[in-house]
Amino acid sequence: MSNARRIAEAEGADVDVAVTAAMLHELFNYPKNHPESSRSGDVCAEHATVLLGEHGFAAQFTERVAYCIRVHSFSRGILPETLEAKVLQDADRLDAIGAIGIARCFATSAEMKRPFYAPDDPFCKAREPNDKEWGIDHFYKKLLRVADGLHTATARAIARDRADFMRSYLAQLEREIS
Repeated sequence: MSNARRIAEAEGADVDVAVTAAMLHELFNYPKNHPESSRSGDVCAEHATVLLGEHGFAAQFTERVAYCIRVHSFSRGILPETLEAKVLQDADRLDAIGAIGIARCFATSAEMKRPFYAPDDPFCKAREPNDKEWGIDHFYKKLLRVADGLHTATARAIARDRADFMRSYLAQLEREIS
């Protein structure tokens, strides 16, 4: 929510819509390995619509929030049409990188029982990254590329710092396991 607020304020988006969408965008979520995980945003948007309606929010506000939630997911690959949806997508993607992103990556790898790294080539120097098999590969497959898909200048500035931190982490890890 703080990322959404920061980006919305800097970019001139409707802060109430962006922050509400950020607060509710994980109200419902299928697990990452669930066959319907790509539908999480749609189902979550339905839940958010009901919840906001029960609390007396206007239909137009509720629909704007639901739209943001519906299109925010990285895996869906949807280019948002509204600034607020771009803000939510950027804020959500920022949570995938930096210190929080590293923690999330390894928590997800552990949950999915993926080994930390490929013993023969931990840093994908001579092979394509396969984040379905190895935790560290997710840095190369997705995390270090997140900044390339951000919509707002504010998010890109935040992402640069977080990507630098991840590169430093990988360099330190390489020194430690060499």
